[in-house]
Amino acid sequence: MQFHFSDHVLDVNLRELTRGGESVAVEPQVFDLLVHLIENRDHVVTKDDLIETVWDGRIVSESTLTSRINAARRAVGDSGKDQAVIRTIARKGFRFVGDVQPLVSGGGVHAAALQPLDFTGEPLHPQLPALDRTAIAVLPFANLSGEPEQEYFSEGISEDIITALSKLRWFYVIARNSSFIYKQKSVHHQQIGEELGVGYVVEGSVRKDGDHVRIAAQLVDVATGSHLWAERYDRNLADVFAVQDEITQAVVAAIEPQLYAAENFRARRKAPDNMAAWDLVMRALSHYWRVTRQDNLVAQALLEKAIAVDPAYGQALSLLASCHMFSAHMGWQDMSRTVPTAERAALAAIRADSEDAWAHYALASVYLFHRRFDDSIAEFELALRLNPSFSPARGLYGVALSYRGRWEEGDRAAREALKLSPRDPFAAIYCGVAGYCQYIGGNYSEAIRLSREALRQRTDFVGAHRVLTAALGMAGSTEAAKAALEGLRRTQPNITLAWLASELPFEHDADKAHYVEGFRRAGLK
Repeated sequence: MQFHFSDHVLDVNLRELTRGGESVAVEPQVFDLLVHLIENRDHVVTKDDLIETVWDGRIVSESTLTSRINAARRAVGDSGKDQAVIRTIARKGFRFVGDVQPLVSGGGVHAAALQPLDFTGEPLHPQLPALDRTAIAVLPFANLSGEPEQEYFSEGISEDIITALSKLRWFYVIARNSSFIYKQKSVHHQQIGEELGVGYVVEGSVRKDGDHVRIAAQLVDVATGSHLWAERYDRNLADVFAVQDEITQAVVAAIEPQLYAAENFRARRKAPDNMAAWDLVMRALSHYWRVTRQDNLVAQALLEKAIAVDPAYGQALSLLASCHMFSAHMGWQDMSRTVPTAERAALAAIRADSEDAWAHYALASVYLFHRRFDDSIAEFELALRLNPSFSPARGLYGVALSYRGRWEEGDRAAREALKLSPRDPFAAIYCGVAGYCQYIGGNYSEAIRLSREALRQRTDFVGAHRVLTAALGMAGSTEAAKAALEGLRRTQPNITLAWLASELPFEHDADKAHYVEGFRRAGLK
């Protein structure tokens, strides 16, 4: 189904909005809102109706609804002042008042009649115009069980991954109805890329045998046909839905950094004067994941450029806030100047997109260093509800819990992040967080083991150097503690007992004194 109005075409099946033949960037919820308004253009659509349809009845704030309506208006060239296409009906709701010409089967010119047919007689999608950010398609996972009744399971895995990837917000994810047309068809990846307008494809297979299931998944770059990532999962089917959730989270957590890395590689091949906001953010992400002081500064500079191009770019704002907060926590930037800057960026990111997990993740870190512990925990938990596969949020949620003295819960969160994404560039950080939690619990040998594992993965990780130094100090390993302190001073030259006591956000004085004592015993002044 296509809806034509003014110079726009809204294609429901392809989930694409174009203006004058050029693609218009539309968030998934905004697209759904537009479709609902157009399909119900013969009457006023109430706010409750929109919430029930677009948000599945979940409670959303007035500001969230307003931001989506405003985004829909911008997408169709309308405004709150003119309201030539989407009109607000006072105290009643909204109505789509633009002149719409639907193209449907049997009604005048059918959209499929203009498309070439494949050997099955089904229409092929035309090559789509380039999007302002990359897109990914999840193909239906092949059912290798030899049991047709198991199709529901393989399709369920694919649909769960589509839903989970959609929560990343950085990428367009092709809707199920479009990607599932390739079910049981042998089509080259490059053809899929051209027909769906995607840069990446996720595909896989499911083999179910009794109470055992084996799921294989891989991420393919359609331009080159190369496999960027592949993994196999073997599970017992004690609970089929729990297995689906576990596999989905593992696949998405593994795919996310691979997508960022691939997009950064493409972005680096572009001339600096051709860098749009999306490319700048992808380059910034690649530096953010490297977890060094210099890379963090480079990421901040790239994000400032992206925000100059698009001041309301939510992803750029949320990542900028995250960069500032991580840098402050590592001792790379002055806390008193950095936290307010990060807070402004995080709040602006939430205004731009209140359902972006990164924005809430950044604000959670801000609140932690403001000692607003309840607010910090609530924001971390909201980020994880919005995207359960978001490993950095889960890992740093462990930090927030441990600063509150809830070290056992913090340890579980860090280990869950590590289990979820063991190849994540932040894996060393998750080890370090677990090590810190063990330190707070008085388990110094385990804290030493975990911090050394973190440093094995990343020799320059400041947090692990801190935990190792303090744990060795408390364990009475005098010479080893002195050596660890020298390593810490190389990565954080400005560290002092006063900095530790004043800058790190302990909720309880006893935990602060316990941590500082470890450094004192190691020889820090």
